[in-house]
Amino acid sequence: MPSPVVAPLRLAKSVAPHTDVLVVGLGEAGVVGLPDALDKAYAKSFGSRVTEMAALLGGRSKAGTVATLPAAGTGPRIVVVGLGDSAPTPEDLRRAAGTGVRHAAGLTEETALSVAIAIGATEPEELRAVAEGGLLGSYVYSPVSSTAPNAKIDSITVLAPGATADGDLPGLADAAAVVARAVLTTREWVNIPPNLLYPDSFAEEVKTLVKDVKIAVEVLDEKALERGGYGGILAVGNGSSRPPRLVRLSYSPRGAKFHLALVGKGITFDSGGLNLKPGDSMYTMKCDMAGAATVLAATHAIAKLGLKIKVTTYGALAENLPSDTAYRPSDVLTMYGGKTVENGNSDAEGRIVMADALVRACQDAPDLVVDVATLTGAAVVALGDRTAALMATDDATADRILDAAEAAGEDFWQLPIPSDIRSKLDSKVADLRSTSGERSAGALVAAAFLKEFVGEDIAWAHLDIAGPAFFDGKPFGYVGPGGTGVGVRTLVALATSLQG
Repeated sequence: MPSPVVAPLRLAKSVAPHTDVLVVGLGEAGVVGLPDALDKAYAKSFGSRVTEMAALLGGRSKAGTVATLPAAGTGPRIVVVGLGDSAPTPEDLRRAAGTGVRHAAGLTEETALSVAIAIGATEPEELRAVAEGGLLGSYVYSPVSSTAPNAKIDSITVLAPGATADGDLPGLADAAAVVARAVLTTREWVNIPPNLLYPDSFAEEVKTLVKDVKIAVEVLDEKALERGGYGGILAVGNGSSRPPRLVRLSYSPRGAKFHLALVGKGITFDSGGLNLKPGDSMYTMKCDMAGAATVLAATHAIAKLGLKIKVTTYGALAENLPSDTAYRPSDVLTMYGGKTVENGNSDAEGRIVMADALVRACQDAPDLVVDVATLTGAAVVALGDRTAALMATDDATADRILDAAEAAGEDFWQLPIPSDIRSKLDSKVADLRSTSGERSAGALVAAAFLKEFVGEDIAWAHLDIAGPAFFDGKPFGYVGPGGTGVGVRTLVALATSLQG
């Protein structure tokens, strides 16, 4: 399967000749980032400066607004993007850059365009955010087609006129490209149709991805899972002719002092199993492997960046389908490690595969375990489709994640795991049930279930990305339709903060 197309990226101090489109910002004080020579060229050609012309053509300072200006002579066309009415944060700049590049891509049908971005970023954090946003905004999933798609963006240049030295710029560009590529890899995996991405092919995709870094890969097939006693993953995957897999990545650089374990839910298609979903609810369920895609792609980025932190990652991959071999409501499953679970609902399969992987991850004695999953519709009801839920063993662990998310520009909100929730999982025939049988507090119940499979002395955080992992609405910022790659930047920022 093809890898996501990522435009070449560079940072430079000035606009290169033959640039097709220049993206600039518009704040309360007017246009920012515009080279003075180009502004003068506009005044000479059109009798008005860029700020005045932008206002005439609908340009506004409101974030997300866009106006397109014609070229002045042989210069580039100008795309003016609103930055908001206050000083933009790095995330504001990231979104503005994504908006500008997405809009630029819409200006061409056949010829790929070279795009420069100058929206007032000067600090390294701002420049990296702009670079990431530009690359993320350029992504379009290539459909399965007999016709090869035309690339819309040929190259992206981020202008950094105030940079202290050109030698500083390549490192920023390289780091931004690594993170953006990881996000786009996650998006690509999520967007691949489920008949093409299933547990075995997903595992092969991961093997191919990590060939260029020092990451050890282990893939447990159905026979190895049975020998190992992974009753949860096997139960969920038994209904499909495509058997499950458990992918383990190990990155252990010299000098690492902190051990981070990542666990991801990888349901490559979720029909609901014998608790069959309604047809309309099933259509987007190719995205139910977004958690595994997130942790696996983030691990590759962490290794590419050379971060000094040990990372062990598990992707629990299965396809949840109904058949005569599918697991049933009221079945009792013996999980990895020996704990037994009464299956309350075969459409609550994510927590079942995650439980096996969490127990295995804790055997590696990590300092922190973070799991990522499109786990519950309840998280979407509570927080909408742009904010992910966070639950943790303690506030200090939650704060680590929230700080990383803030640095990455991603939205997470902490929810509790109240002590009374555990009693809702009591079972008369097993150690616990997988569901409570009630509609209330669904996201909290799921987290309480997962917590039962985390070692008592191990810090743990659970990220429920069911809302923001897949977007089916009108594009905004650097986010287009389909998989979003949410969580990748937060995990990379977390690893950066924890490295020795």
